[in-house]
Amino acid sequence: MILIDYFVLGLYFAVILGIGFYSSKNKDNTSQYFLANRNLGWFVIGASLFASNIGSEHLVGLAQSGFKKGLIESQFEILAAFMLLILGWVFVPFYKRSGVTTMPEFLEKRFSSSARMYLSVVSIFAYVITKISVTIFAGAVVFETLLGIDFWTGAIIVVIVTGLYTILGGLKAVIYTDTIQMFLLLGGSILVTIFGLNEVGGWGNMVAASGDGFMSLWRTASHPEYPWTAILFGAPILGIWYWCTDQFIVQRVLAAENESVARKATIFAGFLKLTPMFLFVVPGMIAYAMHNDPTSAFKLPVVNGEVQSSGTLAAMVQYLLPAGLRGLIAAGILSALMSSLSSVFNSCSTLITWDIYKKYNPDKSEKSLVKFGQIATGVLVLSGMMWIPFQESLSAGGLFTYLQSVQALISPPIAAVFLLGLFIKRINSEGAMAALYTGAVLGVSRLVFEVNGADNILTQPLFLHFALYLFLICSGVMIAVSYATPEPDYNKIKDLVFQKSENKETNYFSQDALLTYLLIACVFIIWFIFS
Repeated sequence: MILIDYFVLGLYFAVILGIGFYSSKNKDNTSQYFLANRNLGWFVIGASLFASNIGSEHLVGLAQSGFKKGLIESQFEILAAFMLLILGWVFVPFYKRSGVTTMPEFLEKRFSSSARMYLSVVSIFAYVITKISVTIFAGAVVFETLLGIDFWTGAIIVVIVTGLYTILGGLKAVIYTDTIQMFLLLGGSILVTIFGLNEVGGWGNMVAASGDGFMSLWRTASHPEYPWTAILFGAPILGIWYWCTDQFIVQRVLAAENESVARKATIFAGFLKLTPMFLFVVPGMIAYAMHNDPTSAFKLPVVNGEVQSSGTLAAMVQYLLPAGLRGLIAAGILSALMSSLSSVFNSCSTLITWDIYKKYNPDKSEKSLVKFGQIATGVLVLSGMMWIPFQESLSAGGLFTYLQSVQALISPPIAAVFLLGLFIKRINSEGAMAALYTGAVLGVSRLVFEVNGADNILTQPLFLHFALYLFLICSGVMIAVSYATPEPDYNKIKDLVFQKSENKETNYFSQDALLTYLLIACVFIIWFIFS
């Protein structure tokens, strides 16, 4: 990269920090700092939902997946559109009506303080061990690969800049910077795709050069990794947990002005989630075509006869783009990593402040809570930095994959507790805790058996099938224990569960409804074209 590329990057960092300083004004109460005063519009919330979600697994993983497998892993992005609709139409009314700040707080109102503490501890631990450390690590790799800057220098830059504007501005700074980062991310990815298609001679040539089955989104029921049964029935379980119940995502819609604004934001984000297939996966397929073209100078490194495809996106940026644009793309890649990092900093500090510190210090002033939240963010920044040396060794040995699996394996019981808790008012605290503990025991047991190479009833099912089985088992346990123990206090939970008598007449031709139909139609069209 040359001077103009560094100038573009410097300009990007200046703008982001400027937004952080601007957003730091008047942040002396918790509603402003943690939920942006609950008055944000649908566009910035939708943009933030998308930008926060796009992290290192997308920038590195999806391009690598496109190179090795074709379109298949795009299914997780496409299914997210449905999950966002469920968030907007099903969950948001209950969340907004309850007036909660965090998801654990919602569980306490619906069930008990034990459920709140369980979700708080699990979420905070998972955020620090997975999301924070891996994003810092990936950002440092981007600096090292694209810019030639030392790994640790890159890590420190990413953490300081991201931590600074998150600490200063709270959720408002996070969401506004996410909006800018969305444009950079989409614009940069579009440029890589356009330049790549031009290099291989167009879409038709890329398709002709693709591997067997690359252009299909569906696999047979006997496929070892992605059978259609797992995609349709297993993946949505994890999707409900991530998109509808995780503080990392839901905190954004809690900041909406009202239900309608929150719903529009989820619909907008749903449309945005249809783009990664074309902007992240297709570039990997373009790289496959270029790498296997004897006349192309583009080649990924080969070690022991195996193509090293993890650096696919960075290699394409270096090869395809001219000076100036490389700086813009580097800013786009870093913006994706930083938006995810700032979001998890803010969400995690909210959990620590609201669900732990405030719960045990109820008399603390609003200003004190905001100050504690800022300190918590600073501690998270340092924790993420301290974990990087372990991250380097773990990612090389594959153990980090297992650490991420812990988070995914415990998600089915959490999804079950939220989902059934909304629609079955008889579900009580005893049932919810039984489901959470059952899911944790079975999930961790599978993890331990996998690490030790055991072959048994827990390890044999495909991961996504196991998620479905775990959801069903936890749901059964929750219902059985709830009906075997005393009923909950229905007066306390009447606003937190679905009530048939309160059903209002639905306008099936409202703007939100029509946009929802359009989004669903787009998903089915994509499924049909790439079947």
